[in-house]
Amino acid sequence: MELSTLSFPHAYQRISRSEVIYGRYVSGSVGGTGSKLRSWAVVSAGRDSQGYAPSCLVKDEECGFRSNHLGFSDCGLDGRWSRRSRKVGSCWKRRRLSVESDANGSSPGSVHFVGIGGAGLSALALLALRQGWQVSGSDFSWSEQIERLKEAGVRVYVGHNAAQMIPEGSPPPDALVVSSAVGPGNEEVDAASALNVPIYKRDTWLGKITEGYELIAIAGTHGKSTTTAMLSVVLRNLGEDITAIVGAQVPQFPDGGNVMYGSSRKFVLEADEYDGCFLGISPSLAVVTNVEWEHVDMFPDEEAVRDIFKRFVMRIKPGGYLVICDDSAGAKSLLGLMKEDDQTVLSSQSREKRRVVTYGLGESSDWRAIMLVPNPQGGTDYTVVYKNRPMTRVSLRLPGMYNVLNSLAAIVVMSLLAAEKESDGEELAMVMKRAAEASSNALGTFSGVRRRFDWVGTVQGCHIIDDYAHHPTEVRAVLQAARQRFDQQPIWVIFQPHTVSRLATFLADFAPAFSAADRVIVTEVYSARNIRTEKIVTGEDLANAIIGPPAVYIPDLDDVVERLSWELAALDKNAMNDRGNIVLLTLGAGDITDLGPRLMQALSIPSA
Repeated sequence: MELSTLSFPHAYQRISRSEVIYGRYVSGSVGGTGSKLRSWAVVSAGRDSQGYAPSCLVKDEECGFRSNHLGFSDCGLDGRWSRRSRKVGSCWKRRRLSVESDANGSSPGSVHFVGIGGAGLSALALLALRQGWQVSGSDFSWSEQIERLKEAGVRVYVGHNAAQMIPEGSPPPDALVVSSAVGPGNEEVDAASALNVPIYKRDTWLGKITEGYELIAIAGTHGKSTTTAMLSVVLRNLGEDITAIVGAQVPQFPDGGNVMYGSSRKFVLEADEYDGCFLGISPSLAVVTNVEWEHVDMFPDEEAVRDIFKRFVMRIKPGGYLVICDDSAGAKSLLGLMKEDDQTVLSSQSREKRRVVTYGLGESSDWRAIMLVPNPQGGTDYTVVYKNRPMTRVSLRLPGMYNVLNSLAAIVVMSLLAAEKESDGEELAMVMKRAAEASSNALGTFSGVRRRFDWVGTVQGCHIIDDYAHHPTEVRAVLQAARQRFDQQPIWVIFQPHTVSRLATFLADFAPAFSAADRVIVTEVYSARNIRTEKIVTGEDLANAIIGPPAVYIPDLDDVVERLSWELAALDKNAMNDRGNIVLLTLGAGDITDLGPRLMQALSIPSA
């Protein structure tokens, strides 16, 4: 983008194709000339080969004074640029960018996030803040996540504008991180590019901030948020001061957020396949919960999804672990790749073999969950066995077969981490067993993740539960969990399809996915991204296609709230209680999450 096309308000003025003023008008004596500096302009900017923050060649528009620092010699700016340069005597010296504050507590710099309200970037922004960065960011609309960032101390904006990235009187940020959801032509990204500010996508930024850590990455089409949260809570409960990032809010994290920042070198990360995000990291241990076709805007078919997961597992450090659920056909397909890698290892003395450990319900798995029974808490009890040896008994609060597998993955990882510290082969089994038992005790306290079978409250004899499920597999799984906990009670589902492309691709799979429900209401499609698809489908198409329970199409959430309000208020309580209270599930990845609280408010009963 040519600089002449940039338009900056206030002090951000256009002057030529090669120069753009981004400093406020100041007065000051310039190096013996006796003239006054009224404005200054960026002539060129860049990052040198030694990794220093961008240095700019600046020119005084009145006297022609030039300097190759972000600041001026003897110009009386009173430390204006101290947050990106270190003053030495009467001049300014550049400093090296680092990820965290140094021993003297100096900030590593400033970073601006474009698309900061998303689950991925909001976590990275909070982590950067806790690492000492000066953090700002923008998103197209206000949200609860934006509010949380603001309360934490992040400078946040609604809407995208170049002036937000470079507030009046401040230099540009040291780095800009852009969400995969942000398309081309974004004003802030274009301005950063014009000023030669380093621009990172999420994958490269993750690679930068996880360098030097013992990285444990949790990947998979489904279940990665809960598995990451489980493992993080277990590690913290057992005394590990870890750093962790989860793609959802975790009530047991500090402030109930999605980031945990600790002093140890262990880093637990939810590794997202969207836009190849997890290809920027190199974990010591990686978990793959399952592999299935999803994100149809990014991956044309299931083979494309498997290919990117294959690339991910090959980024595991030599000698590291791949922990894989071989109940999933897609995940199991990665095992063949590891066997091929073994052959490469045999012919190379410079590489260590990556180790593969499997878990699941089937007899072929190294680690298995057996003897599954519902417990009085509404969750599941099961026994963990390792190569047919009983290791521990687990009692989960959370329902659902998928949570059995999620928790089993966490136990496997904890046992492997414990085994790494033990060199005596005879003691190895006992060390792993003790780790499994300690992990089981910690998992018994795990209360869940926001928007994953998330209890909203009870109103007019109706239990309301919110869940992020927006894929056919997830819908079936959450309904199985609901039936486990509420065996005989009527289950009503309010489903908001997420993106036309996903609905069009999986319409035939969605049709039977609601069979465990008693009633389904389908809303209009929530369009998170403008994605072209050859086939245009609507929520009404899905309502007509659903097999089993009666389904109706009510496009607007306001109308759904109104309809349910008078239906619940008019229900004959005696008739309703023949099967127990109604269970209302709000499912989807969009603003369907607001429906439960709105319904409770409409019926004038506070949330539980």
